[in-house]
Amino acid sequence: MAIGRGRLLQLQWQCLLARPPPLGCFGSAFASPGAAAGRAGFRMRPGAMLPAGPAALSRRARQDKVCRRPSTGCSASLDSLPSEVLLKILSYLDAAALLCAGCVNRRFYHLANDNFIWIRIYSTAFSPRRSHWRVDPAEKTDLSVNLLSAGDKEAGYWKKEYLTKQIASVKAALARVLKPLHPHTGLPVKTKEALRVSGLGWVIILRAADGREYTMEHADLSVNDSSVTVIWYGKDWPPLATLSTLDLCGVTPVFMGQSRTPSRIRPRWHSLITKYQLSQLTESSAVGGDRLMRVFCLPPGLVVGLWKREEELAFVMANLHLYCLVERSMLGSPAVPYELPPHTPVSDDSPERGLHGYRLHVDMHSGGASCLCGSFHNLSASKGYLENEYMKLTVISFKNNTEHLPLIGKVGLSWKTNSFDGCIKSCSIMDLTLLEEYGKPFWCFSSPVCVRCCPGPSDGPSFLGEAYCVDYSDSEGRLHMELVWVEETEEYFIVSLALYLRLAKVNQWFGTQY
Repeated sequence: MAIGRGRLLQLQWQCLLARPPPLGCFGSAFASPGAAAGRAGFRMRPGAMLPAGPAALSRRARQDKVCRRPSTGCSASLDSLPSEVLLKILSYLDAAALLCAGCVNRRFYHLANDNFIWIRIYSTAFSPRRSHWRVDPAEKTDLSVNLLSAGDKEAGYWKKEYLTKQIASVKAALARVLKPLHPHTGLPVKTKEALRVSGLGWVIILRAADGREYTMEHADLSVNDSSVTVIWYGKDWPPLATLSTLDLCGVTPVFMGQSRTPSRIRPRWHSLITKYQLSQLTESSAVGGDRLMRVFCLPPGLVVGLWKREEELAFVMANLHLYCLVERSMLGSPAVPYELPPHTPVSDDSPERGLHGYRLHVDMHSGGASCLCGSFHNLSASKGYLENEYMKLTVISFKNNTEHLPLIGKVGLSWKTNSFDGCIKSCSIMDLTLLEEYGKPFWCFSSPVCVRCCPGPSDGPSFLGEAYCVDYSDSEGRLHMELVWVEETEEYFIVSLALYLRLAKVNQWFGTQY
């Protein structure tokens, strides 16, 4: 023990010798200036006088603060403190700061999972708050028992319990906001409010072949009638040749009150929406371009813009349909997307079940401007239109001129980066929402589509103008639209629109055997 104390005193003495002498220390008020200067540890020139007065004392105090700096020989770090001291310090943090502290290193992660700290946070956040009634003694007993048994649980148990309840409270609040539905689209009316309440956002994670990851925060966002358009652009894109996949994830703050000032260092959870293979950026996936940009489409709904000269990333645009968007952006894991619950067919003895009562809402837009927004009701098909594994729903017919619709404004896909912006004239974003006879969404998508030249219709009237068509297809159905360009008014007219639904989806949804 004596040797230990001697060694400790020796180290302290070395630290004192390494510390620079203070310049502003004065001795007792009754000592002489020379003695005070000697005790202060600085020399005086012969004949020099010590400054006196309040101004001099204040100046000396400021100099003393500047000169009292820790020496490199006896520096101390927070990580060198004992675990008991660190646990005491961590016990004063709130849940958000505690989660951030757990990201420092492995030691802090284990310390920040302490059950005794988290059970107090849990009991404070979710304990019953009653102002007019007494708390049940059984609840007090239960809390004391939990405090005693906190050490028996595995590390991080009460942290998981707290986060589980916190997430459940966020889900309950969002369920109340998303409950009112639009009569035409069947989608939530208060989507913008839900985004504000939850603080929901989206990121893309670019993964290189060597395992490196690049996380990009979205630069712009717009909410449309039935979709959300999220855009990423910047100057710090990694080289495209080194990248293999792109993950689109929803990110949500763990604590709803922090959504007003989003920050990457705050606790958030990730939910994988879709994983894209960047090797599919080939000529077959190209949808258009201009003098600066080439644009590619990766289903579902992702637009990738490459600079023509360098063939490097310029922007990424994700078009997300509002159907179950909040669930897909919050309830998945960082590795596995959220899966919709299986649909249970509703019993119905109608012989035309699944063939009638459809409602369609279609929207074509870009850059916040809409060129088509229409709703169609009472769409139906007969058994004679069931062919080639598809059921045809005619929305706009060639032969009925009263159904033909114009596209208002200019059709194009607007893009922008930090330096340039432009518009791809042959593209647009299409949002489609098809509701079945019970008012539930049957087929939904939000995707870029191309306006291509095609021969004129053979079974309809002749039109004065060039003929164009728009086609889209996925695993649930396909769409075919035909348009005519009217030179006099410089606008497109939709002269035909038909949907082809897969019979396998119809039979699975309604329990039929067409």
